[in-house]
Amino acid sequence: MTSFRSHQRIRFSPEHKTPTHKSLCFYPFLLLLISTPILFNIYSSFTEKTIMAGEHPKPELFELNNGTMQVKISNYGATITSLSVPDKNGNLADVVLGFDSLEPYLQGAAPYFGCIVGRVANRIKDGKFTLGGVEYSLPINKPPNSLHGGHRGFDKVVWEVAEYKQGESPSITFNYHSHDGEQGYPGDVFVTARYTLISPTTMKLEMEAEPKNKPTPISLAQHTYWNLAGHNSGPVLDHSIEIWASHITPVDQNTIPTGEILPVKGTPFDFMTQKRIGASIDKVPGLGYDHNYVLDQAEEKMGLTHAARLRDPASSRVLNLWTNAPGMQFYTGNYVNGVVGKGGAVYGKHSGVCLETQGFPNAVNQPNFPSVVVQPGEKYNHTMLFEFSDE
Repeated sequence: MTSFRSHQRIRFSPEHKTPTHKSLCFYPFLLLLISTPILFNIYSSFTEKTIMAGEHPKPELFELNNGTMQVKISNYGATITSLSVPDKNGNLADVVLGFDSLEPYLQGAAPYFGCIVGRVANRIKDGKFTLGGVEYSLPINKPPNSLHGGHRGFDKVVWEVAEYKQGESPSITFNYHSHDGEQGYPGDVFVTARYTLISPTTMKLEMEAEPKNKPTPISLAQHTYWNLAGHNSGPVLDHSIEIWASHITPVDQNTIPTGEILPVKGTPFDFMTQKRIGASIDKVPGLGYDHNYVLDQAEEKMGLTHAARLRDPASSRVLNLWTNAPGMQFYTGNYVNGVVGKGGAVYGKHSGVCLETQGFPNAVNQPNFPSVVVQPGEKYNHTMLFEFSDE
């Protein structure tokens, strides 16, 4: 690159040996001309990609790759479409259910594969709640209830890409402005979700939300379907899981919590010690597990509580999940039925398991549950740590 110093000459008039008026007028233009390639090179040297606010974002796919773990994430729904990690022999496999392209997501073919759901995850009874003396009505998209934020929740919108960094700890940050009245919810809310590969086999997700002008319920969840044997490996019933929760919130016939908090000991819901997912699933009312576990104050890491440990016996892949949320929806893919996914794989019932850390379902209508209402000036904070290994 030409050095800046070589361009610092000012032409002199032969008569006066001083800069001419014309030269002085030209000098700022010359300085700008010289500085332009320098500024361009400085800008080009950045390893991050930023999309400025004000642009209309389009659905795109981004990759985080640290040489060991490879994750593909879209700004449509802040969705993980692919996550590849090694097994005990170092062989990579994609361990999340999803599609090869964005088109099926955009067409609504995904039963919440890999996305962030909100403004309120899980079910709200009859799609109604009262806050500050005002009754709010939400879309009934899972009759008779409202599920995962309504017809067009956070999973079905295009988020702004605020920052995209490569390097040893690659990350991507998404922003979304949820407007007052959107899907029936009160107040403007500014939401941020940041995925970061913080170690060769660990991914961190940080979700934050700030209401600006009205109190509102906020409870986000990451809805990836995991199959540690590989996304195309069939049912996960031979996976074993340990859940650090001694209680659940039992549900009625419409999968709404009754308000009770009951112990799991001696029931099919007891995963306090490692157990096959399929060991007692036939004793669970309904189609399988779809229940909120009340997380205990277990072992901590980075200020987060150990929520679950999932293991596939064939590959020896293990996922340890840590969070600061009070609950976790343990869902065994009961409603997945013949979805054609990546590489033509057909996903059937129990093809994946969801570990959705969250506020309790229908908490906005249950005063004895931890509150999910956030006031203006407060900040909602929800962090998850996905730690992969082979054991």
